[in-house]
Formats: sequence, C-alpha cells, structure tokens
Amino acid sequence: MPTPLVTIAVDAMGGDHAPKSEIEGSLRAVRHLPVEVILVGQEAVLRAELNTHHPGWEKLPIRLQHASEVVTMDDSAGKALRTKKDSSIRVACRLMHDGVAQGVVSAGNTGAVMATSKTVNGMVRGVGRPALASVFPTVKGKPAVMLDVGANVDVDGKMLAQFALMGELYSKLIFHTENPRVGLLSIGEEEHKGNELTKSATPLLKELPINFIGNVEGRDLFTGHADVIVCDGFVGNVALKVSEGLVEVGKHLMSDALKASVSGKLGYLLARSAFTEMKKRVDYSEYGGAPLLGVKGCTIICHGRSNANAIRNAIRVAAEFAQSDLNRRLELGLARSSGA
Repeated sequence: MPTPLVTIAVDAMGGDHAPKSEIEGSLRAVRHLPVEVILVGQEAVLRAELNTHHPGWEKLPIRLQHASEVVTMDDSAGKALRTKKDSSIRVACRLMHDGVAQGVVSAGNTGAVMATSKTVNGMVRGVGRPALASVFPTVKGKPAVMLDVGANVDVDGKMLAQFALMGELYSKLIFHTENPRVGLLSIGEEEHKGNELTKSATPLLKELPINFIGNVEGRDLFTGHADVIVCDGFVGNVALKVSEGLVEVGKHLMSDALKASVSGKLGYLLARSAFTEMKKRVDYSEYGGAPLLGVKGCTIICHGRSNANAIRNAIRVAAEFAQSDLNRRLELGLARSSGA
C-alpha cells in the first residue's frame, strides 16, 4: 500500500524570485518526495508560468489555490494582517488551520509570515513566544540548530529556557541527534560571563531535563561543540547574517585562489570537486528554511532570495516536521518542566 502523501501549502508569491523559484522547487519536491504541494497565489500568474515552462505539470501531485493579494517586503506585519485578508501567506496558513495542508512554506516577508501564522493557527499550549530555528553546518558534519534567529528581539530567561526545550526536541526529531548538547550563546564559556539575560537564563536551563553544557561562544556555531545554541533574536539574527556574508566571501575568495594557483587540468578538476563539495556543505539552500517553533502546525520560513533547491528542501523539512509529532511532544515537555 503506497505511503500517503504529506500536503504542503507553498506561498508562491512571497520570495524575491516568486513565483519562478517556488514553482520549480515545488516541482522538484513532488517528483522526488512523498508530498503533494498546493501552490498558493494569483492563479492566472501561476498557471501561466506552469503552462509556459513546465508542460505536463497537471499529471503531478500539485494543485493551485487562488489568493488575490500579495504581501510585499515593504509591508509591515500589522498592515499585512489588517488589510490583506486574501494574501497568499494568509490563504496558505488557513489551508493548514483547516487541515487541508499539514505544513506551510514561505520565502516572503518574515515578520508578516510569523504574525500571520501565529494569528491564524495559534500557539502551542505553554509556549510564551515562538522562535525561529536556523541550521548551521559544522566541521563535525552534524548540523547545529540555533534559536532564536529573529522572531523575538527582546526576551527574558524563561523564554530562553523554552527555546532550549524547543530546539532540543527539533534536533532530536529532525536530525536524529541523541541527547543533544544545548549551549547558551555568550561572550565566554565561564558562567559568570555574559549579560543579565544570559545570567538569568543559566539557572533555569540547568533545571531543565536537557543536556545543558553551559555557555558557548560565537565560534561554536560551526565547531560542532553544541547541537543546539540558544540566544535572543537580536543576537541570533546578527550571527545568522554575518555567517551568510562570511560564506559568500569565502566562496569567492576560494574560487579566485583556485583559479590563480591550481595548475594542470587534473589538479584543477580535483580542486574544483573539493570546492564544490565545500559549497554544498555551507549552502543555506541545502537546509531548506527555518521552522517557526511554538506555533501550531508547521511553518517553514525561507530566505527571501531562496532558489528552487532551497524551496524543495524547505518542503522536505516541512514534511518531516509535520510527521514528527513535535508540537504534541513539546506540549508534554513544557508541562513536565513547569510541573503542570
């Protein structure tokens, strides 16, 4: 008996390259993964793109859902919620709320996606604030999860403790990490170093039923010393953007160095093969998007300039998340930690 398909609603109008990347990524997903995709957006635009560049798409597990409005990158989250009731992200979230889809993927306006998902679908019981979890490649090969990377600029120690629980569960269920090591991002490994936020969070983290290893530093994002790294959204977003910039600069510098120093066809091909493998390991598109943890259902937020590969992998992550039962387990974990 064939495995039932997981249905994912894709906001096809949100990203910088929409709807091209969203459509191409969705087609790659339905061809190689056990998923069905609902492309949400202005139907005439989506159908024209599909018919022109992807003839025969009707035979695949992909369908269209009309949404008349588009949330732009310039729209505030409040404006999107108040004035664009039929936006592609709102319609996609409603599909998940109504049980038509099991997950949502969007490369659109991050603030609007977070606010819309939270408003339409509600919060997991016991969660105070949602958190965005991003994945970082490490030298040990196993990715590290950092949260929050932008959902909450101002938090307190209790929120960081909840982020730790959410991140630990996510690492276990999605990356199959046994007993994930959870670190608190600070300016030094010693417990007395940090600000009032990190110092207030430390005793709360020690009380949780997790493998808390204490403070970690910025370099530990990539060393693999911790599997889960917890911080506020301001620090996390800065770290994320610096890392993205560093990866881009590193790729260009390595490419220039290879062209200048490698002699001989065989040497160049070997070096290029190694360089290609390195690029794949640090390419954000290989990891899909960032899940919005703490909100009911499954919302995956992608980089605004996501390409087709990033959308395809975001759909994969959404399907895995939807099947993981993470939210129910999170509720149970929060209840145990609070003594409820």
